[in-house]
Amino acid sequence: MRSYVPTAGFAEAAMTALELSESAAWLPPSPPSAARRWPGPMVRKLLLLALLGMLLSALLAMAVLSRQQEQQALLRQQQQQSAEVQLVARVLSSKLEQSQKILATVADSISVPMLQSPVALEWLLQQGLPAVRFFDAMVVVRQDGALSVNLRYGQLQTASDIDPAERAQLRRTLAEGKPQVSGVLGSNANDARLLLSMPLLHQGQVIGAVAGVLRLQSPGVLPYALAPPERGAQSDAQRADAQWVVFSRDGVILAHPDAGRIFGLVQDEPGLAQAYAQWRAQETPAADVSLLHTDAGYAVSLAPVALAQWLVARVSDERAWRARYRQQLQTIWWQAGAAVALLCVVMLAWLWWVSQPLTQLRAQVQEVLAGEKTTAGGAAGGAGPWPQAAGEVDDVVQLCLRLLQQVQQQQASQGRMAWQLAALLEHAPQALALTRDGVVQASSAQAHRLLGQTAQALQGQPLLALLAQEQLAQGVQGLQQQVQAQFRALDVFDAELPLRHRDGSVLWVRAQAQPVLPGAPEQGVFWLLEECGAERQARQQQAWEQGHDGLTRLLNRQGLLRQLQAYLDETLSDPKTIAEDADQLGVLMFLDVDSFHLFNQRAGAAAGDDLLRHMARLIQTVVQSNAWAARLEGDQFVVVLPACTLARGAQWAEQLRAGVKSWAPSYHGLTYSLGLSVGLVPLGAHGRDAQALLHAADLACYQAKRSGRDQVFAQQWAA
Repeated sequence: MRSYVPTAGFAEAAMTALELSESAAWLPPSPPSAARRWPGPMVRKLLLLALLGMLLSALLAMAVLSRQQEQQALLRQQQQQSAEVQLVARVLSSKLEQSQKILATVADSISVPMLQSPVALEWLLQQGLPAVRFFDAMVVVRQDGALSVNLRYGQLQTASDIDPAERAQLRRTLAEGKPQVSGVLGSNANDARLLLSMPLLHQGQVIGAVAGVLRLQSPGVLPYALAPPERGAQSDAQRADAQWVVFSRDGVILAHPDAGRIFGLVQDEPGLAQAYAQWRAQETPAADVSLLHTDAGYAVSLAPVALAQWLVARVSDERAWRARYRQQLQTIWWQAGAAVALLCVVMLAWLWWVSQPLTQLRAQVQEVLAGEKTTAGGAAGGAGPWPQAAGEVDDVVQLCLRLLQQVQQQQASQGRMAWQLAALLEHAPQALALTRDGVVQASSAQAHRLLGQTAQALQGQPLLALLAQEQLAQGVQGLQQQVQAQFRALDVFDAELPLRHRDGSVLWVRAQAQPVLPGAPEQGVFWLLEECGAERQARQQQAWEQGHDGLTRLLNRQGLLRQLQAYLDETLSDPKTIAEDADQLGVLMFLDVDSFHLFNQRAGAAAGDDLLRHMARLIQTVVQSNAWAARLEGDQFVVVLPACTLARGAQWAEQLRAGVKSWAPSYHGLTYSLGLSVGLVPLGAHGRDAQALLHAADLACYQAKRSGRDQVFAQQWAA
C-alpha cells in the first residue's frame, strides 16, 4: 500500500478558506433593493445548474431508456429466434423419429420365411405394406449380407445398384444390431438422401436388416419452410434480414433458401461462417441452443437435431433490425422532448419559489452590511449566518493525518513481518510452503531443494500441480476434493503424495497442511513437506506390515509387545538401575476414546477411520520423539514414554485429553464432542512382563472411565 503524506498546498488551501470566511464580514455593502427582488449570484448559478442537471438527466434517462428498450427488444427478438430454431430442430427430430417408427413397422412385418423368399418379400414391399410408400427406396438384406430386395422408387433393382455407402450402413446395422441413421449421402443437391436402417430380429438374434431411403429435400425430412423455393418464389426461410440453414456438424449445407448453396460449405456462408467457428471453438453440448454474435452484425441461433448430426441455424441481420427500431424511436423522442421541456419550466418555477427564503436572507445580510461595522462584525463573528469552516476542515485534516499515520505504522509492521518471514523461510530446516487458493505464495529454501525448484519458479505455481499424476489415481482434482473434505472434517490434511521433481523423477513426500486461520482454508494454508520414500519402502516390507497398524501407521499389539518386552529386558536387567532410578524408568499410557462407537455409528466407518488417523497424529505431535505409540484395536492406543517420570507422563496425558476435548469434528452437517480416558502405569511396576504391564494400564484406563470418563488416572508405585 502506498503511503500518502499531505502536502503544504493542502494546509495552505485550508488557511485560505479560513481567511476568506473571516474577511467576508467586511465586504462593501450592496444595494438591498435588488436582493429583495432577484436571487443572488449563487442562487442563480444553482438554478442554472439545476436546469442543466434536469436537461442532462432527462437526456441521459431517455438515452439509457432507449438503449435498454432497444436491448430488451433485441433480446426478445433473439429469444424468439432461438425458440423458433429449437422448435424447427424438434420438428426435424420428430420427422426422423416418425420415419424410424414407420421403418420399424416394416421391419416387424418381415418374417423369417419371408426373408428367405424374395418373391414374397417383393410382394410385401410393393403391394402388401402401404408404409413402404413413405420411403423413396427400400433395401432388405439377410444376416450374411446377401441382398434380398432392392426397391427404388417402386421399381425392383439389382444388387449392383446399391450405393457403397448404403451397403456400408447396412453392414454396421448387422454388426451392431441396433437402428442407425446415416449421414447425408450423395454428391449433389438432387441426389442428396438419408438412409435409416433397422435390424431384423428373431428370438434376440439378428437375421437381417431393412433400410429406408428418403430424399433430403422431400417433405418427409425437411419441413416446407426449410425446403428450397420454386423458381421466382420466396420461402419463409429467406427474408431480407433472416434466413434458415440446415447443415451437418462438419459444415456441409443440407438446406438453404438458395438451392445452389446446398452441399456447399458453411465456411463460405456470410454471417454463419464466424458463428459456426465460434460454436466449434466452445464445443457447445448437443442439447443446448446457442445464440452467437458475429463481428459483421449477425445474430445466429443454432440448435442440434436429435438422431442426426445436423444443426439448424437462423441468421438475422441485427443492423437492419436496429435501423427499423431507431426510426420508430424518433417520434418517441420528439414527444419525450416536449414533456421534458414542460417539466423543466415547472421545476424552474418551483425552484424559484423555494429559493425565496434564501433571497430574503441575502437581503437581511446586506442590510446588516449597510449598518454599523460593530454590528456587522458581531453578526459575522458570532452565531450569525456566516459559517465557520476552520474547525471542520481542521478536524478532517487531523483525522486524515491520524489515519495516514496508522497506515504508515501498519506498513512498517508489515515490512518487519515480511522480513521475519523471509528469514524464517530461508533458515528453516523443514520444507515449508504457504499457499492461497492452492497457489504457492511463499516457500522455504529447504522446499526449493526438496522439489528441485528455484524460488522464482515455485512462486505462483499450484502446489498440487507438481503431483506425478501418472502415479496418483485420483489426479489433481480428486486430491483437491480430498484436501477440502479433510479440512471440513478435521481442519488438517495429512497424506503421502508423489511429487514431480524438476529432473522428472518422482519423489514421495509426506504432506501435512493446516489452515492459517482455523476453519478458513480459503484465507491461506500452511504446508509441511517431508521426504518419506525410505519409510514407504520400509512399510512395504512384510516385517513392517506384521508389526504396524495399516490405518494409523503406528505399532500394532504384536509390534508393541515385542518392542516393549525388549526394552524391559534391557532396562530391568541391572538391579542397580531399578534401585536408583525406579521412578524414572518410564511410563506406559493406555488411551481409550470415549463415545467412539457412537461416533462411528452416526458418522460412518470412513469418518471413524479419519478420527483414528487424527488421533494417531495428535499422539505423535504431543509426545516426544523418543517415545513410541501403538494402536491395539478399535479406539485403544498405547504410548510408551521411556526415561519419563509418572508426573511428566500425567502432564502429557492431560495435554492429549485436552486436545481431544477441544477438537469437535464435523461430518454431514453434525458436530461431535469426544473425550479421552487415559490410564498410566510406571514401567517396572509389574516386573519384566510386558503383557502384565499392558493389562495393568488397561485396568488404570478402566478406572479413569469409572471416574466419569474424560479423566486421567495414574497408578502409583506400590509401597
